[in-house]
Amino acid sequence: MGGGSSPCASCKLLRRRCAKDCVFAPYFPPDDPHKFAIVHKVFGASNVSKMLQELPVQQRADAVSSLVYEANARMRDPVYGCVGAISYLQNQVSQLQMQLAVAQAEILCIQMQQEQQQQPAPNNLALEDEKSLNLLPTNNFNYNNLQHYLSFASSSTNVMQDPLKRESLGLDKTFVIIGPTLLA
Repeated sequence: MGGGSSPCASCKLLRRRCAKDCVFAPYFPPDDPHKFAIVHKVFGASNVSKMLQELPVQQRADAVSSLVYEANARMRDPVYGCVGAISYLQNQVSQLQMQLAVAQAEILCIQMQQEQQQQPAPNNLALEDEKSLNLLPTNNFNYNNLQHYLSFASSSTNVMQDPLKRESLGLDKTFVIIGPTLLA
């Protein structure tokens, strides 16, 4: 018995006598029977026992913690388990990265518009200067259309439809929006 007089949660659930060398006793105390019950339901007592016996003693507590987490995740989502939770969080990170990119692009557009308003326009422009002016924001630039320029990534991203499928937002490049032009 794991140091106390009552059997551990696993031996109590399995209705057997808890031996002094019980592999479950240090990790499934008698005061938390739900912890072993859920692990037993998902993985089976025999499989958990084999896993724990194959591991060094110093790694068993981490293994039990992982088994309990995965078993809880499997009970909530029997198909994907903790992979579903990971995909959900990755999707949230991707959406927040997109929102950050939009905010940074808006800041850049506003800064460039302010710089353009502060600098007087020269009278004689070369052909190359005229082409470069098309990239600068104009006074009539509609910032509400900014979402339109960035919608290419947000409309194609739906990671939660298939959490095992790893989709990329294509954010490995830095996109800079200057006025109505999107530059990669």
